[in-house]
Amino acid sequence: MDIFSAAVMLFLIMDPLGNLPIFASILRHIEPKKRRKVLVRELLFALIIMMLFLFAGEAILSFLNLRSESVSIAGGIILFLIAIRMIFPQPGGVVGLAAGEEPFIVPMAIPLMAGPSVLAALILLAHTDSSRMMDWTIALFAAWAASAVILLFYKLFTKLLGEKGLTAVERLMGMVLVMISVQMFLDGVAKYIAHAA
Repeated sequence: MDIFSAAVMLFLIMDPLGNLPIFASILRHIEPKKRRKVLVRELLFALIIMMLFLFAGEAILSFLNLRSESVSIAGGIILFLIAIRMIFPQPGGVVGLAAGEEPFIVPMAIPLMAGPSVLAALILLAHTDSSRMMDWTIALFAAWAASAVILLFYKLFTKLLGEKGLTAVERLMGMVLVMISVQMFLDGVAKYIAHAA
């Protein structure tokens, strides 16, 4: 796999367009002047976490005695809870934060940007060819930068869709996210059962 193919794969797994309604919904409850700062901070946290998993993912999981399926199951549960809040909105938005309260790492950096699928893909890239770590780093940074640009211009998409359109997209993405989270959970359980057997 070349750098471009790896970057495209990581970009598609990060799914910034799919995350737009969730990010917009979370940021809607934060003071307007703080939104950009919070978004940039969470994107940088996501990049740091992804770089960490690229270079030390296997070692971290081994040290904590965790398998990749544990990451998948935990990510699936968190995404499921977020999806339910998207479909059935409550005060405080999808993450249950009070108005003006800032999200910190969860759920924007993890699992929305640096989700279990991305982390697993990074561990896989590093595992398949550890001699090309610079190539994988460039691919990761390119995919992250493209995703960051899309998410930083979430206001443009919000204006295009409008409040009702954004709510409709948010509920629709909630349904999709429920399916993704259940699949992620089931994949983790299936891998765990196969490993145990």
